[in-house]
Amino acid sequence: MAGISRVVGASLIGTTVEWYDFFLYGSAAALVFDKVFFPSTEPLTGTLLAFATYAIGFLARPIGGLVFGHFGDRLGRKKLLVLSLVLMGGATFAMGLLPTYASIGVAAPVLLTVLRLVQGFALGGEWGGAVLIVSEHGDARRRGFWASWPQAGAPAGNLLATAVLAILAGAQSEADFLAWGWRIPFLLSGVLVLIGLWIRLAIAESPVFLEAARKAPKRQRAPIVTVLRENWREVLVAMGARLAENVSYYVITAFILVYLTGPLGLPKSVGLNAVLIASVIHFATIPMWGALSDRLGRRPVYLFGALGVGAWAFAFFPLLDTRSFLWITVATTVGLVLHGAMYGPQAAFFSELFGTRVRYSGASIGYQLASILAGGLAPLIATALLKEFGGPVPIAGYVALTALITAVAVVVARETRNSDLTEQTDRAAA
Repeated sequence: MAGISRVVGASLIGTTVEWYDFFLYGSAAALVFDKVFFPSTEPLTGTLLAFATYAIGFLARPIGGLVFGHFGDRLGRKKLLVLSLVLMGGATFAMGLLPTYASIGVAAPVLLTVLRLVQGFALGGEWGGAVLIVSEHGDARRRGFWASWPQAGAPAGNLLATAVLAILAGAQSEADFLAWGWRIPFLLSGVLVLIGLWIRLAIAESPVFLEAARKAPKRQRAPIVTVLRENWREVLVAMGARLAENVSYYVITAFILVYLTGPLGLPKSVGLNAVLIASVIHFATIPMWGALSDRLGRRPVYLFGALGVGAWAFAFFPLLDTRSFLWITVATTVGLVLHGAMYGPQAAFFSELFGTRVRYSGASIGYQLASILAGGLAPLIATALLKEFGGPVPIAGYVALTALITAVAVVVARETRNSDLTEQTDRAAA
């Protein structure tokens, strides 16, 4: 128990730091970057441009998944997890030092975009390694529970990013926040990365990987070749299952800030505090959903979350329209709890779809390819729909459509609960 607890703790802290870095950009894109890096456009267009650079980070994630997956399947999970943390933290820290558009003109958003690409590349490799090293340490009976803890790093990172921004926004004037206050959360990343590295370097390599590497033939195909030849169906299942989970999350946590501060004219603190409270509950419920998937199976829990999020989208925006902090918080919290029913079982579910010698590549590719179509475009599409139609109903329909696609993917997938990862055969030999 001590061994798996140590691995879970290291993965959770590492993913928290990485997601803090990644989500910080999303919140800043909604609140700051349109004014600091794209100041010459009208408000919604500036926000669209800020979210466009936000989406670019998602384009780099499959490349990161591909590169990290290949070397993670060949060299091990631990080495790549350390590298991903350094890359992500370095890019985020550098963002805090960037000159603004007012200082260097168009070079500012260009540099911002380059650093966002580095963030996306690093995160593309982080997820697969973090969930696999936990999945491959734990036993099959409780894999859903243990593997859900690295997933909880997402709301923990979002909670941390939102909390820092909310404190700064509340303690500073608008002018000070735009002038220099927004830089503090980015510079704080440097300290967090050092803590994450100290803990992550202390864990052991996955025993399942070490055993597979010992038995592996000297000549074998590149993992990506095997995945695309032998496991393309599993990749498509992972992509479909990921769609609603990713879209709903970014609509609830990133686009909400645009909607509340734009059409509804509310202070940014309302949205930040609502997401803050909801993220605490989201963090607490993700392991619960993971544990439930150990009892009921991955598919039924995941399906409940997909259908729930699709239906809740039509209640979410009317609750925001009340302009009541209480109902805004309720809308956000319920949405994230339903999202957790997908996100909790997801790590074990995706890990169990692939064999050991291609697991990092397969899980990462399926997960990250969907990120381009889902989370990377979600705030952009939602903002564009709002600008075109002037109301939230089309946005709710967009979320519901992705939920339907995810439900179909989960229904056609095989149930993976209680899979023995050490007995899964790999067709990776040449």
